[in-house]
Formats: sequence, structure tokens, C-alpha cells
Amino acid sequence: MRTQLCLGTMTFGLQSGEEEAVRILDRAFDAGIYFLDTADVYPLGGGVRLAGTTEEIIGRWLKGKRDKVVLATKCFGATAKEPFQQGNSRKHIFDAVDASLRRLGTDYIDLYQLHRYDPNTPIDETMSALGDLVHMGKVRYIGCSNYPAFRLAKANGLAEGRGWERFSSVQPRYNLLYRVVERDLLELAREDGIGVIPYNPIAGGLLSGKHNPNQTPAEGTRFNSTPASQLYRERYWHEELFATVEQLKGVALREGVSLVTLAVAWVMRQPGVSAPIIGASKAVQLDESLAALNYQVSDELDAELRSLTDRYLEGPSLI
Repeated sequence: MRTQLCLGTMTFGLQSGEEEAVRILDRAFDAGIYFLDTADVYPLGGGVRLAGTTEEIIGRWLKGKRDKVVLATKCFGATAKEPFQQGNSRKHIFDAVDASLRRLGTDYIDLYQLHRYDPNTPIDETMSALGDLVHMGKVRYIGCSNYPAFRLAKANGLAEGRGWERFSSVQPRYNLLYRVVERDLLELAREDGIGVIPYNPIAGGLLSGKHNPNQTPAEGTRFNSTPASQLYRERYWHEELFATVEQLKGVALREGVSLVTLAVAWVMRQPGVSAPIIGASKAVQLDESLAALNYQVSDELDAELRSLTDRYLEGPSLI
């Protein structure tokens, strides 16, 4: 079983219809990618109206394959309109996991993650609830997403002191254009044996090198397809980042690989990284990411890529 990459599924049900989603799943599965990541609020940008659609699609595809798949999902976001149907309270976590199990058609989740930090719920309530899910057998491991290092350390320190389950993984945004997690989170994860599952390794598609900063983002791309596209434009649609992408395209051309392959392979080789999350809205788009499984970034190339992108070590840790 290959575990170097994880398939992200947030396009399923909005950017990708179910037929295309199944093709994406089949393409990844055939390539040896058996680690799937989803969330109860997906598809991204679908809002409450479509929340859970992605899990339902995966659940139908999963029949007959459950024992061959490592399945991860998340809770936190609003899945309905009531104020208690979101966040990391005991009530919402218990309700959310049961709903995810039903949609996914399984009786356990391999990795259950908090999608974001909830400032309105005491962390001890959250960690206690997650630990109870493990003891119930509904969840095998717990993790978090979008947690800065200090929140991850605080949560795991509390869990250790109380004899509760610790976060086994963290899911940060990480790519050549956003490297702030190198300042502390990656080192914390390495020292504490926490798996790192980075998302956005190709910066929402900007590191495909196919976008033109002087034109409106193309329809159907991450930058112009759903209500969440504004978030991606705010993250990546900037003149400075486009200039860096042009430099990186030159490096990829010299190396004889696509920029997508280079970007994913670079994240894969970073110390502490367990499995970058790759994704697509069409199955054919997966090929360049999957090619990273057979491409190795040398020490010399890593140093060059770092020198071109060291400026992106700066900035806020969560944007």
C-alpha cells in the first residue's frame, strides 16, 4: 500500500459531478492511493445546502472496498442552520460523527479531524469527546486541521495530562508559496511523532503554471468555480506569487517535469511530512500529481527551490 499521497475530495458534488468523482477515485485507487480525506461540509463552497454530498458520493463508491481504504473526515463547520450544528462541542462532535458514518456507509472512521479551532468551546470538552469516540470504536485516531503549533501543543499537552487520546495528525496548508508552517509546526510534529498531511501542495492550482494574471480566472478552476473561489483568489492571486511561479516554471522545464509534479514532490520530501493531499476536479488532472510518486527532488534542487521561495516563510500562520 502506498501512503505517500492522500486524495482530497472537496470538489466532489460541486466542481465534480458524481460520475467524474468516481473516475477520480478510481484513478487514484488504481495508482495505489488508498488514503482519502474528506469533511462533512464538503463540497467546498456548497454551503449548508450541499453539506454531506461529498461523503455520500464516497460512501457509494466505498462499497466493497472499505478494508482497503484509510478514511479520514472532519467536523466543525455548519452542516445545518441551527447554532449548535457546528463547532467542536461534545454535542456537535457526537452528532457529526454519527451523520458522517451514515453517509459514508461505514461503522468506523480511521482518522477523525477537527476542521478548525473552536474558540467558543473549552479544549478539554473537545478532547474528552474525541477520546470517547475512540473508546466507542467509532473512530480509530484523531487529528486536527488548520491548527497553529501552539494550539496543537496545548491540546496534546492537556490530553497527555488527563490520559486522553492525543492528536495523531495535523493538516496544515503548505506549499512552495506558503511555507510559514516550517517556522514551528513541522518541527513540533517531528519531535512529537505527529503525522503531517498538508493540503494545497499546488496552491489551489496556481502552481500548475497555467493561469494568466492579466486575465479573469478560467471557469471551472479553483479560482472561479464556487463561492469559495474568492478565498483562493485572496490566498494566491497576487502579482508577486505569479512572478515566483514563472521562476519555478523555468526550473521545472530545466528538470524535465511538470511544475505540478515538482511542487508535489517538493512537499513530499520535506522532513515530517506524511502524505500531501492532492485533488482534482477531473480525473485527467491527477496524472501530474501522481507522477510525484516516481520523482525525487535532490538536495541541490531543494536548496534552489528554497532560495526562490524563502520569502514565503513570513506572514501570518493561518490565512
